[in-house]
Amino acid sequence: MTILIAYDGSDDAKAAIEAAGRLLQGDRAVVLTVWERLAMTAAHASMGMVVSPELTAAEDQAVGEAMRHLADQGAELARKSGFTATPRVELDQVAIWSTIVDVAADLDAALIVTGTRGLGGVKSLLLGSTSDRVVHHADRPVLVVPAPAKDE
Repeated sequence: MTILIAYDGSDDAKAAIEAAGRLLQGDRAVVLTVWERLAMTAAHASMGMVVSPELTAAEDQAVGEAMRHLADQGAELARKSGFTATPRVELDQVAIWSTIVDVAADLDAALIVTGTRGLGGVKSLLLGSTSDRVVHHADRPVLVVPAPAKDE
């Protein structure tokens, strides 16, 4: 059985790996990091930089290496949580949730595991969430792990 774990390096994603490990350790996991090119362009624009949607070859290589490092980090966390894990990086063509659903189908994953940013109320209505869209569009079970409690 293969489990697909969505991983973006956030505390929520780390908590999802740990929770899934407590429930499913020993299973095979693919830890997926999705590279969202459009978000990078928007981030550059928000810093006042005028950029084209296309990255230079050097930028493309640097980002690819950073995404592979992030996926490797997630796979290592999954192994520490009891999975036999391998990393995978995909370039997002439409939306992150869509890439997650497509990769799960490609792998014939028995389960998709994702964290949630814990958005509620108006933020959730306005922004939506990747995990919410995965739940509504996946054709297989999805485990959504709530955000870890914050110390106040």
